[in-house]
Amino acid sequence: MSGICGWINNRLQLEAAKPVISLMADQLLLNSSQKMQTAVDTMCLIAAAGLPNQTSVFSTQHRIAACHGRPRWKLAELAKIAERRGHAAALSDGYSEHGADIFQYLLGSFSLVIADTQQRRCLIAIDRMGISPLYYSVRNGQLIFGSDARCIKQHPDADRSINNQAIFDYLYFHMVPSPHSIFSSQEKLLPGQYLIFDNENIKKEFYWQPNFSETKHPQNQLEALLREKLNTAVGEALDGSKTGTFLSGGTDSSTIAGLYRQIAASPVDTYSIGFAAEGFDETEYARIAAKHFSLTAHEYYLKPQDVADAIPIIARAYDEPFGNASAVPTYYCAKAARTDGLDTLLAGDGGDELFGGNARYAKQKIFHLYSTIPGTIRHSVLEPLIFNFPLGSKLAPIAKAQSYINQANIPLPERMESYNFLNRFALENIFAGEFLSKINPARPGMNLQEVYRRANASDILNRMLFLDWKITLADNDLRKVNRMCELAGIDVRYPMLNDDLVEFSTHIPPSLMVKHLKLRYFFKKALEEFLPKEILEKSKHGFGLPFGIWMNDYEPLREIANESLAKFSDRGFVQRTFIRQLLNEHRSHPSYYGTMIWVIVMLEQWLSCNQ
Repeated sequence: MSGICGWINNRLQLEAAKPVISLMADQLLLNSSQKMQTAVDTMCLIAAAGLPNQTSVFSTQHRIAACHGRPRWKLAELAKIAERRGHAAALSDGYSEHGADIFQYLLGSFSLVIADTQQRRCLIAIDRMGISPLYYSVRNGQLIFGSDARCIKQHPDADRSINNQAIFDYLYFHMVPSPHSIFSSQEKLLPGQYLIFDNENIKKEFYWQPNFSETKHPQNQLEALLREKLNTAVGEALDGSKTGTFLSGGTDSSTIAGLYRQIAASPVDTYSIGFAAEGFDETEYARIAAKHFSLTAHEYYLKPQDVADAIPIIARAYDEPFGNASAVPTYYCAKAARTDGLDTLLAGDGGDELFGGNARYAKQKIFHLYSTIPGTIRHSVLEPLIFNFPLGSKLAPIAKAQSYINQANIPLPERMESYNFLNRFALENIFAGEFLSKINPARPGMNLQEVYRRANASDILNRMLFLDWKITLADNDLRKVNRMCELAGIDVRYPMLNDDLVEFSTHIPPSLMVKHLKLRYFFKKALEEFLPKEILEKSKHGFGLPFGIWMNDYEPLREIANESLAKFSDRGFVQRTFIRQLLNEHRSHPSYYGTMIWVIVMLEQWLSCNQ
């Protein structure tokens, strides 16, 4: 994990502090091709670690700046400084001129710090979409920060204890969503947020949030603009590196691979993962895209032993527990590209969240229709009729209507979590009583509500999109792909998250995004002459892993799972009867219960590495 780390308001003797900053930066270095740069002052110690073209530190008499990522400067003079002296130098000069308004001129992916050592004032920030994360902790009058949570743990004043609430949040979301962290007294910045530490006072602000507003342009003009911006986004992601693409056969990866092929005017290497399990394999569509665009396709069929081998490797790679099982195929894709001599992959993450491609958007549209019926009719006529119908719950149409009404009456965004595992079972039957007494079961919902309400949007689709930018992308998919690519020694870029393309997406009318119940209507219409018909018409599919099915059939996987579950049951978080029930139910419903087993296995594997 490359990035930045350090602290301000140093309480240590300088000679004692220097080894600490080195230990913190060591958490960011993955291989010998990465370098560490440091700037040391009696009040402030900062380091940047990673590839030289992605990390830089710059210092003057009273200011230290560090930057990680691939920022883009809107001001020509700052772009020239960045090219000549590095992004940290441009950041320092830009901050001197513009202060916190510097973010008006800064695009791309980045995490950064600017420290005024004389005033003991510090600013930290991350990019608009949360591609480059940053943790922080205020301890004994110091602001300690790092791109990896384990950086902060190296500081002698850090609190290294595990947060019980974060354990619950992880089991709910399958990751620990920002602003929280698995470690007590650590938090993460939210996408588009900066923090100012001034004489031990903290102020957090959003320097950017999207403003969803419908455009008045005709649809055909919008479609032409989309094609233009997509082409530009892919072009800007290419810089002469040995670059290939992920190719799942979905709309986004196929679009990016096809546009890259047009720009390159030569064969492009693509990487796909297959599964010998019904309902999980999409290589058929990846092959269609490869043939359509004349791509040089590379496939690898994942085997159960590959998963068994990857579990401990992946658990150790993350600085927090991470339960998205598609990290496994992502890792093997990136590993194959690295073996072939590539150093960069383009990923398609973001398209569904920008242009309305997730099935829940159509589903919630159906539930929302119920709220348009006048309340007196709903509560005085329909609901008494449906719920008091003789033998209603035993009659399929009536039972279905009851389920629909029950879900429709749950407000958004909590309604999208109706099928969450922790919402389907009584918490007292899952968790140990002592653990439950220490946590707030409502916090996951509060996290969702905070983001959903913060959206500058009136339409529910746009609010759901904004929520997914944070929960699905920044907290989940980007962390998954970033870390697995780094583990494999691959740089990754996200053309779909190009700032101009993101901004453009906020002006597409929701009625075009999801037309009636057709997902990604506008996007697919704009590319109907570019993408193969089979890909345009295919149903939405994830990059899933048949872990639950393979666990039933493959003894080594079952052994890893059973051992991890047994160890986890000894920790006092959950009841032993729940673990036994989970294993029993898994035999009959391997996909559904296998997901929670995987989430717990990865939590236990992570805890074993970090305690």
